[in-house]
Amino acid sequence: MEAKSCKADSVRTAAGSGPGKHSAEKKTMTNPATVIEIYPDTTEVNDYYLWSIFNFVYLNFCCLGFIALAYSLKVRDKKLLNDLNGAVEDAKTARLFNITSSALAAFCLVLIFIFLRYPLNDY
Repeated sequence: MEAKSCKADSVRTAAGSGPGKHSAEKKTMTNPATVIEIYPDTTEVNDYYLWSIFNFVYLNFCCLGFIALAYSLKVRDKKLLNDLNGAVEDAKTARLFNITSSALAAFCLVLIFIFLRYPLNDY
């Protein structure tokens, strides 16, 4: 039984014995590399646009609402340009101006209500 050989065995040994037709085809058949550029997800950067508009229209204390609105628009522009670091920095600045504008305007409103409730001529 071991003495029998088939045609497939002779083909395998002939192809594997040296550089043949199949090994040359194997070297030339390469897959091109596919490059996929992945940009950071800029949709998660908050631009505080609505808060800036509210501060600009209603609580524009010392033009801080306008400055916050300008930085919010810069955040939107940098998000379109996929500049994540610049967008995050400008978002922090817009948030700072929005907080400052809101806090100062709220403080002024509280003072106005206190002076309306307790006028100075009563003291």
